[in-house]
Amino acid sequence: MENKNNSDLKNSHKHIISDKTEPVSSCCGGNGHMHHKEDSNEKEVYLCPMKCEGNKTYDKPGSCPVCNMHLVAKLENDSTKNIEHKHIHKIEHQGENHHHNNEDGNYYCPMHCEGDKVYHKPGDCPKCGMHLVKEQVVATSGTVYTCPMHPEIKQDNPGPCPKCGMDLVPEKGETNSEELLAYKKMSKKFWIALAFSIPVFVIAMSEFFSFLHLENVTSAKTWGWIEFALATPVVFYSSGEFFKRGWSSILRRSPNMWTLISIGVGAAYLFSVFALLLPSAFPTQFKDGSGNVHLYFEAAAVILTLVLLGQVMELRAHSRTNSAIKALLGLVPPVARVIRDGEETEIPLEEVKVGDTLKIKPGEKIPVDGIIYEGSAVIDESMVTGEPIPVDKEKGDKVVGGTINSKTAFLITAEKVGSDTLLAQIIEMVNQASRSRAPIQKLADTVAKYFVQIVISIALLTFAVWAIWGPEPSYVYAFVNAVAVLIIACPCALGLATPMSIMVGTGRGAQSGILVKDARAIEEMNKVDTLIVDKTGTITEGKPKLKQVISLGKYSEDEVLQISASVDEPSEHPVAEAIVKGARQRNVTIKKVLDFESVTGKGVIASLEGNSVALGNMKLLKDFEMEVGIEQLETIKELQNLGQTVMYLIVNDKVEGLISVADSIKDTSLSAIKSIQKHGIKVIMLTGDNKLTAKSVAEELSLDGFEAECLPEDKFRKVKELQSKGHIVAMAGDGINDAPALEQANVGIAMGTGTDIAMQSAEITLVKGDLNGIARAKELSHKVMRNIKQNLFFAFIYNALGVPVAAGILFPFFGILLSPIIAAAAMSFSSVSVITNALRLRKI
Repeated sequence: MENKNNSDLKNSHKHIISDKTEPVSSCCGGNGHMHHKEDSNEKEVYLCPMKCEGNKTYDKPGSCPVCNMHLVAKLENDSTKNIEHKHIHKIEHQGENHHHNNEDGNYYCPMHCEGDKVYHKPGDCPKCGMHLVKEQVVATSGTVYTCPMHPEIKQDNPGPCPKCGMDLVPEKGETNSEELLAYKKMSKKFWIALAFSIPVFVIAMSEFFSFLHLENVTSAKTWGWIEFALATPVVFYSSGEFFKRGWSSILRRSPNMWTLISIGVGAAYLFSVFALLLPSAFPTQFKDGSGNVHLYFEAAAVILTLVLLGQVMELRAHSRTNSAIKALLGLVPPVARVIRDGEETEIPLEEVKVGDTLKIKPGEKIPVDGIIYEGSAVIDESMVTGEPIPVDKEKGDKVVGGTINSKTAFLITAEKVGSDTLLAQIIEMVNQASRSRAPIQKLADTVAKYFVQIVISIALLTFAVWAIWGPEPSYVYAFVNAVAVLIIACPCALGLATPMSIMVGTGRGAQSGILVKDARAIEEMNKVDTLIVDKTGTITEGKPKLKQVISLGKYSEDEVLQISASVDEPSEHPVAEAIVKGARQRNVTIKKVLDFESVTGKGVIASLEGNSVALGNMKLLKDFEMEVGIEQLETIKELQNLGQTVMYLIVNDKVEGLISVADSIKDTSLSAIKSIQKHGIKVIMLTGDNKLTAKSVAEELSLDGFEAECLPEDKFRKVKELQSKGHIVAMAGDGINDAPALEQANVGIAMGTGTDIAMQSAEITLVKGDLNGIARAKELSHKVMRNIKQNLFFAFIYNALGVPVAAGILFPFFGILLSPIIAAAAMSFSSVSVITNALRLRKI
């Protein structure tokens, strides 16, 4: 039962807190950026991802009445800055059973035509026709094992091959089987189209191959029917899907590149069919001297073949854009060596449970996240942190799944398995970032929204101008140039410009230990001019050590340490852990306390053996309206000048002792801060520590500024203050107390060594947990944004120049016209060039 002194002390403290301090939730609630906590009182609403009508929401799903984009689900009062509520939609294949098979998974359009909409089957986007991309995940079940020598042997667990005795291995290529299947299918159609298109082209261009003397073989009419027979399989078999996409785009009132291709090629093919069947129905200027109408079967066949070639190249290049995720997936070993009941057994990875003891042999990949239970190790963590130097580990240290053991065997206790491992979270964050949209993409979206309509209008205008003012045969010129305009104007390159760079860039960042939650963070990081950093765990190691124990009253130094360690034992704060660890190293007995309470940013209070006890910093001391003597103040200043943090022990309303701890600065902090400052970013430290300690650290690192004795709401207000002055602010922290400021900042950066809530609040997480990662993140954002701008520039310039040339603007001056076949080649390679440029990011 709590005694009177402790009750009064706690009640007095609570009164002070309520008068002076805003709760974190209230101080952040006004800005709308705290994480949403779902409850039964909130309902789902829908809004347009393009924000056509601002923040207007709808009660039911559907399409935006302005731009026809699919409405995205969110929760009322939810923040849309960082975290969008995931709303999974069922696939919309009409007349198709929605049963699950081995192709199940999440598929999304790389151009994000329908926002975050996800399909559960492979296929093509119903709006733009792009091949859907599968979201990569760490397999947690269903691994199939096969024999390298006898692939017909398949089973769901590892072991020897029943035919040859070789160890079975997991089937390869399961994660990208859909991409491979789509690539093979498109390749087959391309080669068939090419085989038919070449003879069509030769027949149509026979006047340029006079040595063939085709006119001596049979009549032009007969050759026309041969062209028809050769071109028709190209149109209906190899390219039939393109026309389906075009028709679907018209029905959905969502015109895209397939609308243009199907109209342009369809017009050329149908024109030729009618000309072959009813030549008498055409004007004289369409006919040659023998009365035959000029046919365009070769144009239709060759254009479609070139489009198929572009699709093949695009699928092949696209499969490489998420190669970083596939490389990460490859880090997961298929089996784990578990020790149960004293016996060592190999089991599939998905059967590992939290708490299992696993044995890791030299050269093996660590299967799950865990803690070293027995032994020591040298671990290569470069695949998840980007740091090439192996890390020494000993008993009690954490290890990460997917990293490689170098020399010794050791035992670990499984701490996180399956989708909870760091590697799985990395892959999920890369997937999430790949599906997100950078603000710069709005420019491309706005243009693409009206692009097809404008192109069709230009094509009609081209036909009219050439028909009225063009040279004879004017209608022929009008028809050919109108088709060329439709074919060359491909909005696909425009739509791919941003997503491809984001996908490749975020994947490359993940390989360097930089996890980006959404594309907005990449764009914002490139604009950041001010970086706010926490001290403990960010600039410093975050592992302070006990330094001094000073008695100021009736208790001995050992008793001061015992009381301090006892009241701190339930706390998870790094300073508390240092005091408890130091006490145990000095063989001091730690006692159990009652009524423990943690006071954010100040300290802890509790009841110990009938005494009211508090341990904290100067702010806690002031809350209890206490002071220390002049002599003690001198001692405190000396300790603080040495960079030590001083805690005050209060027992029954009296200061009975001092405890000091010191947290050493990370070896990488100085060079990292200099590198960040070279990018033109000011670095400001905000810390809850005292002014003298903060000043000592700031001077040692040549920081641009610092503020000490900051509570969580102080950090939050400082971020808002800098933003109100026009600064683009990034905040780096690792603790729960940093979460409000991480949310408010333009870009929140969490240290991977910190708390889960910090990582959830941030938009960028640094796996390694040191400031060098921020310098790398800045460089990554700069190069990704430069790559996006290059893509957008080429896409805009391509269309700005290509459409007028196809319309024949150069003909009056230079006599130059653009053949629809050349237009098709240019259109196909424009998309490939954008993807190829994005792939350069893999080398940064």
